[in-house]
Amino acid sequence: MARDEQLKQRWGELVTFLSNRFADGDTLDLDAIIYLVGVQELGQMQRKFKKDEKLNLMHIAICRLLEPFGYYEFEFFDEEGWPHYKILEELPPLKAGEQSVLMKDAIVQYFVEKEVIK
Repeated sequence: MARDEQLKQRWGELVTFLSNRFADGDTLDLDAIIYLVGVQELGQMQRKFKKDEKLNLMHIAICRLLEPFGYYEFEFFDEEGWPHYKILEELPPLKAGEQSVLMKDAIVQYFVEKEVIK
């Protein structure tokens, strides 16, 4: 199966799984899934987050998702348990569609690693 087709299939499976689990079947978008990854990485699932904390959760997720690609590296957890990353390499300029494909690929790899999907 071509790489693009495999990504499309896995992405569809993942969106369906996460949407059924966290959104009563309403389809989650890319940003919502990134947010879920951030919450997972922080490990404080039962907590209510303020608006600025939600943005920080998305930043955590993006750093964690792009870490295997060599863009970020985990540094430390702060006193409140928030992970911090350092930039290893700047992302190349990407068009919106390319950015979306990169993030979907990173998310699929993340959930394969977590054994949520195959």
